[in-house]
Order: sequence, then structure tokens, then C-alpha cells
Amino acid sequence: MGKIYKIGVIPGDGTGPEVVNEGLKVLKSASKKGGFGLDLTTYDFGGERYLRTGEILPDSAIEELREMDAIYLGAIGHPDVKAGILEKGILLNLRFSLDQYINLRPVKLYPGVDTPLKDKGPDDIDFVVVRENTEGLYTGAGGFLKKGTSDEVAIQESINTRKGVERCIRYAFEFCRKRNKRKKLTLCGKTNVLTYAFDLWERTFKEVSREYSDIETDYAHVDATCMWMVKNPEWFDVIVTDNMFGDIITDLGAMIQGGMGIAAGGNINPESTSMFEPIGGSAPKYTGKNIINPLAAISAAQMMLEYLGESKEASIIEKGIIQVISKDIKSLSAGKMGRSTTEIGDLVAKYVEEDG
Repeated sequence: MGKIYKIGVIPGDGTGPEVVNEGLKVLKSASKKGGFGLDLTTYDFGGERYLRTGEILPDSAIEELREMDAIYLGAIGHPDVKAGILEKGILLNLRFSLDQYINLRPVKLYPGVDTPLKDKGPDDIDFVVVRENTEGLYTGAGGFLKKGTSDEVAIQESINTRKGVERCIRYAFEFCRKRNKRKKLTLCGKTNVLTYAFDLWERTFKEVSREYSDIETDYAHVDATCMWMVKNPEWFDVIVTDNMFGDIITDLGAMIQGGMGIAAGGNINPESTSMFEPIGGSAPKYTGKNIINPLAAISAAQMMLEYLGESKEASIIEKGIIQVISKDIKSLSAGKMGRSTTEIGDLVAKYVEEDG
């Protein structure tokens, strides 16, 4: 037996536990194949626990999770809990507390998956968004003045530090070099209007680029980025951007790669504990029906193995996903796949076991 990885598992809300179960099934098959171990610790943080105890995410749990090699998350969001309570209390709290300063979102169209983009295929849609994950508008800086009156003022401040911007940009350059495809890095911003924040981003981007002469660089306003992602997605290799713009363009990316059923992401701290998750929501209306698509959660497990250094097994999982898409299911949409949630997990696990 090789290395044993300590994984904190947070199945979360709605269909989260269902898709996480399938991801773990595939991870266990990959671990047997690769000769490494999994030490899994499950946490019940989410809406049900909050409604039962009033507790969201205790500091003690954060310290436990800090000692893990990675965190595997299902979904956060409960219909009986006011929007924002769980998202801020669990997702943002973990990202900020564990300094997961990179949100990494591959946008990749697999063969056999429909895209809404006319005349585009897998060769055209294959890029990665590197989103700054702990600054910008999501820090919660700001407040109200004269709240509830006709003179009310609401202020939401975007915080951008040289340290935060530079480490994100530097990560993007290193990732682009390691990815070794087109070796092109695009800065996505809004320099013509958000002149303070993106002056910092643009200056830092240009300065750091001098250390990466092998990487082609360019710039696009966020509105132009959205247009080109639809019209010419093949122009992109790696995109680096701030927290808010990254949040928006990655959802657009999910749609052009086939929908939330296949989209996964990582919240990365390159020096510490990172967290991996499907980017779709908890989909409470499908809970318990065994019809939700688990492939995004399985893709998140694949990303986690890649991060942990088990690249061979990560690649095997990806091949298993592609096999299921091309041979075994009719659609990526819940209830229309022609297979149940558990059947899809079984199939990917089988393809992993049979590989080679």
C-alpha cells in the first residue's frame, strides 16, 4: 500500500450525499488500482444540522479540516434555510479560513456531449479559468447607512491586494506552463471602468509576465470575454480573473461544456488543504430519487486526485467518464440520462477497474 490520503468528506445538502457516494465509489476503485489508501472522515455540515442544532461550521472543525490532505464537498443549500447563511457560513468560511485563494475551473467539452454553441466541438472548447477566490467583492467589506429609510445607502467594497493579485496571477502562469497546450494566458478584467482594482491587476500581470517568456499573454474586458467564450471559445487556453468576474464566466463555461451535470471545480491552496466540488447546486427537488447526474462530482474527485499527485489514476477516471458519456447515457440532465445515479457511479467505477 502506498501513501494514505486523509480526506474530509462533506456531503452537504439535497442531492449532495447522493453524488458524493458515487464519487467515493469511483475514488475507492482508483485507490485500489493505484495502490494508495483513503482515510475518509465524514462531516454532516449543512442545512439539516443547522436546522437541528443552529450550528453551521464550528472553529474546531475548520482546524480538523486544515489537517486533511483534501476536502471533498457535495453541495450546500437548503430550501428551509435563508439563502446566504449556509453559503457564507460553510463555503466562504472554508475558502477564507483555509486560504484557498484559487478557484480552478476546467471548461472542457467531452465527445458526445451537446453544446449550445453552433459548429463547436471538443477541439474548440477546452480551457481553464483561474479565479481569485479570497478577495474582491466577496470579502464582505462594506455596510449600510440609514438602512430601511428612503435615504438608505448600501456599500459593497472590492478588496484587491498586491499579494492576493500577484499570487493568483503567478499561479495562473505556472498552471498555463504545466498545462502545456497553447501556452496562452488571458487576463479578464474591466480596466476602462474599474480603474483602480484592474490597474493593479494589469500592472501585476505585465510585471509577472516578464518571468514567463514562454507564455503568450493577452487581455480582454469581461464583457468581451463572455462574447468570445460563445463565439470563439477556441481562442482561450487559460483565463485569469478576479473573484466576481470569475464567478460569472465559469457559469457560462459550464453551459458551453454541456451544463452543470459535468462541471467541477477546485478551491486551491497550493501550500495547504484544498477543496473539490461539483459546481451545481443541491437540487433539492431531485433528492432521494436516484436520478441526479453524479458525473460532476466524479470529475471533482478526478481533480482531487490530480491535485494530490495521483495523475495516472485521475486520467483513468476521466477516461471512465468519457466512456460512460459516449456509451451508456442519453443525456447529462437529471431524469433523462437513461441510467440512475448509482448505475452511473457503478459504470465509471467498473471502467476504472478494467482500465489497462
